[in-house]
Amino acid sequence: MSTLLITGGAGFIGSNLCEYFLYKGHHVICLDNFATGHRHNIAPFLENPNFKLIEGDIRSFDDCNLAVQGVDYVLHQAALGSVPRSIKDPITSNDVNVSGFLNMLVASRDAGVKRFIYAASSSTYGDSESLPKVEDVIGKPLSPYAITKYVNELYADIFSKTYGLETIGLRYFNVFGRRQDPNGAYAAVIPLFVKQFMNHESPIINGDGNYSRDFTYVDNVIQMNELAMNTTNPNAINTVYNTAVGDRTTLNDLVHYLKEYLSAYDTAIAQVEVVHGPNRLGDIPHSLASVEKAKSLLGYRPTHTIGQGLKEAVAWYWEHLK
Repeated sequence: MSTLLITGGAGFIGSNLCEYFLYKGHHVICLDNFATGHRHNIAPFLENPNFKLIEGDIRSFDDCNLAVQGVDYVLHQAALGSVPRSIKDPITSNDVNVSGFLNMLVASRDAGVKRFIYAASSSTYGDSESLPKVEDVIGKPLSPYAITKYVNELYADIFSKTYGLETIGLRYFNVFGRRQDPNGAYAAVIPLFVKQFMNHESPIINGDGNYSRDFTYVDNVIQMNELAMNTTNPNAINTVYNTAVGDRTTLNDLVHYLKEYLSAYDTAIAQVEVVHGPNRLGDIPHSLASVEKAKSLLGYRPTHTIGQGLKEAVAWYWEHLK
C-alpha cells in the first residue's frame, strides 16, 4: 500500500478522499490549517493507525516539507475556493492558491514524490463560449480565483518538463455531496439551497435561473483521483482532465430536483417559493464538460448522474442537518 498526502484533507472533497483511501488500506497524511476545513470531517479517522494529521499551512514551506516526507503520492486539494471571495480579497486567494501551490510542488519535487495530483478548476475556461468544454480550448479568466487555478496548471506543466515531476490536474466542475458545508458566506449553491429548503426559507437564484452547470457528485471525483494516481499510461500523465459528468443542469432544474427529493422527507418543502436576484459578478453563463479525454486515457466511467448524486446528498444532509 502507498502513503498519500492529502492537503486540505479536512475539507469537503479532501475528507472524502481521506475516508476512501483509508478504506482501501493506504496510509493517509492530512495537512490542513482548518481555515475552511472542519475537525468533525476527520474525527472518525483519528483513531485509525493509518491516518496522521498535520496541522499546518501550505503557505509555510516548512509545513509542506514536513508533510511530504516518505510520501508516494500527493493529492493536493488545499485552496481558497469561491469566485466572490477572490474578488473581495484577491491577495489572500493568490497567497494560498499560487504561493501555497508552488510550495507544495517544490516540496514534492525535493522529497521524490512519485506523482502530484491536484485540484484544478473549470473556472479556467473563463470567457470561452464553446460547449462542451474541451481541455485544450480555454478563454481568458473572469476572476482572481480563475487566474490562480490557471497559474497552477502552468506551474505543474513547468515542473513536469523541467524537473520530471509527474503531475495530473483535475479540473473539477461544481462538485457536490456529503460533508459540503452549507454554512458561511461562500457556501456552494447545493448545500446552501438544501439548508434553506429544510428551514422553509426561500433560496435566491442569481439571475433568471437559466445559467447551467455540470454538477458533479463527489464519488465521481474520488474515482478520478484514484485513476490519476494508478494510471501507468505514459500518455495519461503531465496533463489535465475535466472531472465532471458531461451533462448540464440549469439552476431552475436544480431547484426542481431538490424540492422533489426533499419533499419525500417534508412535504411542506414543495410549497417553498424561490426568489430571483441579480447575476453574480464573475459568473460564466454555462458550463458543460467533455469527459472523453478522461474516458479514453484514464478509463473514467462516471458512476453518478446529478439525479443519483442529489438523492444521496439530500439523504446525507437530512440526517446531519436536522
